[in-house]
Amino acid sequence: MDGGPGFYGGFKNSLPATQDYFPLGVWLESVLEPGDIQKDKAAGLNTYVDLTANSDTSLLRPGGVHALTSEPSPWSSGLVLADEPDMWAGPGSSEWTGKWPGQGEICNPAGVRCGYSVQRKLLAASTDGTLKYANYGKGVSFWESNEEASVFVNEFQDVVSVDNYWFTDPNICGRGEGGGSLGRERDLTDQECRRAANYGWTVDRVRSLVRPAGSKPVWAFVEVGHPFTEMEAPTITGPEIRAAVWSSLIHGARGIIYFNHSFGGDCQTQHILRDACGDGIRPWVTAVNGQITGLAPVLNAPFLDGALVHAGGVDTAVKVHGGDLYVFAGSAQAGSQQAEFTLGCLPAAALTATVLDEDRTVPISNGTFRDTFEDGNAVHLYRINGAAASCAP
Repeated sequence: MDGGPGFYGGFKNSLPATQDYFPLGVWLESVLEPGDIQKDKAAGLNTYVDLTANSDTSLLRPGGVHALTSEPSPWSSGLVLADEPDMWAGPGSSEWTGKWPGQGEICNPAGVRCGYSVQRKLLAASTDGTLKYANYGKGVSFWESNEEASVFVNEFQDVVSVDNYWFTDPNICGRGEGGGSLGRERDLTDQECRRAANYGWTVDRVRSLVRPAGSKPVWAFVEVGHPFTEMEAPTITGPEIRAAVWSSLIHGARGIIYFNHSFGGDCQTQHILRDACGDGIRPWVTAVNGQITGLAPVLNAPFLDGALVHAGGVDTAVKVHGGDLYVFAGSAQAGSQQAEFTLGCLPAAALTATVLDEDRTVPISNGTFRDTFEDGNAVHLYRINGAAASCAP
C-alpha cells in the first residue's frame, strides 16, 4: 500500500495507524453538536476533511471521529492546505498576495502564476510534525504538464487527492479535459465519460506523479449529489457512487472523501448525507462504507500485482490477507459482459470463490472463474479461502 501500513503513525496526533482504520471522509462538513457526528457515523463516516470554521472541534474526540482542519486544533489529526490552487493560482512561484479567489489579484505580478507559493506559505505556518493534506483539481489531472503537476503532488503535503466528478461535471467530457487526457483527442461520448472506471483513472493519474512511486497515500473524491449549478448537469445515483468508490479503491486509493454539497438540481444543500434529499443515496453510501470498514484490514494489506489475467472490460485488484486471496473487480465498460479471470498460481484442483455480500459462490477450475457484470456500475468482490499459500508464499 502506498506509504506503507504504518504511514499515519509517523505524524504527531495523527490518524490511526491501525489496520482496522480506513479513512472514510466528508468534505467541508460542520460539527455543531454531538447529533451531527452521530448522523455522520450512522452513514459509516469516520473522518472530517476541512471542517467549517464554525465547527466545535472539541466534540470530535468524545464522538469517536477524526478530522483534518485548515486551522490548528488540539483535536485535529492533520492540517489542510489550500484547495485546488493548481486551478485558481496555477503552477508557479511568483508572490502570493494572500488573497483568495474572489478577493482580488491573487498573484504578484498579476497574471503570473503563484500556486506553489500559496502552498509553501501555508506549509511554513505549521512545522510541528502534523500530517499535511491537500486536494487539487483539473490543473493536476488535465491541464498541466507532468513536471508542473508533480510539484503540487510531491512538494507540500503528505496525503494528496484530486477531485474529478466524472458522473456530474458538465464540462469534464470535453476535449480540453477528459477527452484529451483519456487519449481520444475529441469530446467523449456519455458512455466513455460517465463511467465509474474514470474515477480509477484519476487515482492512477495522481499515483503516477508521486515520487518516489508509492511513497504517499492518494485519497479519492466521490460526489454524492449535484455539485454544479447547471440544472442540466447530471445528479449522481446510488449505484454510481458505489461503483466510483470501488473503482478508486481498486486503483489504489487509501481513503475516500465524499463531496457532500449540491449547488444545483432538485435539492440544494450543504449536508446531503444528513438532509432528507439524501434519502435516496444515503443507503448506498452507508452500505459501501460498511463494506469498506469490514474489509479495512484487507484494503490495508499488500496488493498481489501480476497474479490475475483477464480481458479489458473490467478493472481488478488482488489482495493478500490472513492466508486468503481477495479479488476486487469493477466494470470498465457500459454494457453487460461475461468476464473471465485466471489466477495461474492456483492449483488445478476445483475451488470456489465466495462473492462477498451477494450470498453466492462461483466455481474455480484450473485457476479460472467467470462472472457476469450487468452494466458499467457492476462491482463484485471475491474471497478465495486459503489461496495465499499458493499465490503469495
